[in-house]
Amino acid sequence: MSRALPASPFSRVGIEFAQIPIMKVSSFTALLLRPNNPLFAKSRALPRASCRRISTEAPEMDAFMEKLKNYEKIGVPKGAGTDSCDGFDLGRMRRLLHNLGNPQSKFKAIHIAGTKGKGSTAAFISSILRAEGYSVGCYTSPHIRSIRERITLGTSGEAVPGKSLDSHFHKIKDELDIAIEREKGHLSQFEVFTAIALSLFSEERVQFAVVEAGLGGARDATNVFTSSDLAAAIITNIGEEHLAALGGSLQSIAVAKSGIIKEERPLVLGGPFLPHIESIIREKALSLCSPVVSASDPGNKSVLKGFSGARQVPHQLCDILLLIESDLHVSIELFDLQLRLLGSHQLQNAVTATCAALCLREQGWKLSDTSIRAGLESAYLVGRSQFLTSKEADKLGLPGATILLDGAHTKESAQALVDMVKMAYFDARLVVVVAMANDKDHTGFARALLSRGCLEAVCFTEVDIAGDRSRTTSSSLLKCSWIKACSEMDVGFLDCGTANYELIEDQFPESSRNMGSESILFVEGSLVDSIRFGHEVLGAKSASGSGIIIVTGSLHIVSAVLGCLET
Repeated sequence: MSRALPASPFSRVGIEFAQIPIMKVSSFTALLLRPNNPLFAKSRALPRASCRRISTEAPEMDAFMEKLKNYEKIGVPKGAGTDSCDGFDLGRMRRLLHNLGNPQSKFKAIHIAGTKGKGSTAAFISSILRAEGYSVGCYTSPHIRSIRERITLGTSGEAVPGKSLDSHFHKIKDELDIAIEREKGHLSQFEVFTAIALSLFSEERVQFAVVEAGLGGARDATNVFTSSDLAAAIITNIGEEHLAALGGSLQSIAVAKSGIIKEERPLVLGGPFLPHIESIIREKALSLCSPVVSASDPGNKSVLKGFSGARQVPHQLCDILLLIESDLHVSIELFDLQLRLLGSHQLQNAVTATCAALCLREQGWKLSDTSIRAGLESAYLVGRSQFLTSKEADKLGLPGATILLDGAHTKESAQALVDMVKMAYFDARLVVVVAMANDKDHTGFARALLSRGCLEAVCFTEVDIAGDRSRTTSSSLLKCSWIKACSEMDVGFLDCGTANYELIEDQFPESSRNMGSESILFVEGSLVDSIRFGHEVLGAKSASGSGIIIVTGSLHIVSAVLGCLET
């Protein structure tokens, strides 16, 4: 929720870690670094982080899926997403769907690929279609708390009920068993669950299915739609995530993601793209006679005007103004939109979804400006610039805390998070609590967050990745990446060790509150201890305790925090 946050009175002095003299540490920091100091005391108890997943209400399906190979847990093999001999065998997916009656041909699909923004764009376009009254299936990944979240159905946008999922699973289980045996166990968890989702969409007679690619595009399990099945393809952007799995370069990633383009079906580009990367995608579209509409076209005059939390639900005020005259001529004017998904990157995702909606309208589907507006304004995703409510902060034992959850895990998404915070809380003091998977650019991520300034502390922690620790980065290695970034950016920091104690802010002398720390505090600890530490740091440095605790680095750390709210 929105709060008025004062500018930080604490200066930043860029100094090398090895050159930090102990004499230069402020009185506040000196107090902080004494674990045996009488100022440290037992504070209010917080619930421990929970890795418990919400039951799908389909225990037999859960057990069935657990037996399958889960690349989200173990990591994706090198080259798996490329259209080459190293790539996933899309043939086994087609054979499975053929045995299920080719459910992917029973509705119109909107297929979305891209490095970032796929889930948000899917949320926007699904919400627009539901606002017009269409029955919509939406399939995205990963999930936050329950695998059911990956499938939404009908006009409500709610996750598929566990009983419905369980019932459908039992209807097709025999075919799944046959396929797994035929493919000698090579079918993965993602492939099988994708088939379950598409089969369920067919059974529920949805009119549209909005489907997010899992990895790349060309060899992804979702790339099973023919030209006649596809209403539109969307490529949101191209970045360096999953480099090894997608060929090792931006060019190879662009080639992989352009594999979702189908002959004579419209392609919507999000962007902006590097010119040579956009050329790769446009050349593929041209070869397939696919018209292209770009959300980054000069005819996009959309603007982000401000941020507000006056209704206790943070939102940003935007205008979407499009007059695009390219392969397809599309236009719309939507003034004073109130988007619940925050940041300039979310405005770009909203524009991309609007372009897709206009492409559908060009094909004869009814989509009014009123429905487009209503859909954009109602779209929401857990874990994307999500501020916990006062009640949720209270439940964590942190009354008055402002806690922001964001699943950013690339340097681009970290920069988008920084930009959003700058817009909404220009001079707010920040504490970052971070946990990440081991296949991410940790140093690039750190650089982006350090560029914001006003960081009081960074707390390094660990959480399960897809229910396992095999892909989890240790907090010590994560801290090393931040130390490297600080050194490169000439940012001072102070390593405080482990956050295994609590502060009582009202025991700090007034003089300590008014003196600035010269460096960012680094600590390691459990998720709950890290959040507690961040809250105490903000409270100890200001009588008002104002500031923001940002929990980020992956959707898995978001899941762990939300798990604490369920205990």
